[in-house]
Amino acid sequence: MKVEVFLYASLAKYMPNKKIGKGMIMEINEGTKIVKHLKEMNIPANAAKLVFLNGIHAKGDEILKDGDRLGVFPPIGGG
Repeated sequence: MKVEVFLYASLAKYMPNKKIGKGMIMEINEGTKIVKHLKEMNIPANAAKLVFLNGIHAKGDEILKDGDRLGVFPPIGGG
């Protein structure tokens, strides 16, 4: 099944083929949870702070479905 993945800010470096700033349609196995998919992309657990599934805040334990859109943001820093 296909899921569109967007990695923002410092997480963009984990995007396959360095598609920085753009979403990428990825083929994943049916029944895959968000946290598992992020782990398979080699994204450290503490690096993905804010996750959206189809525009709605997600906890990470949701199961991805064909056609989903996944957006992931790192922790925000500043001063």
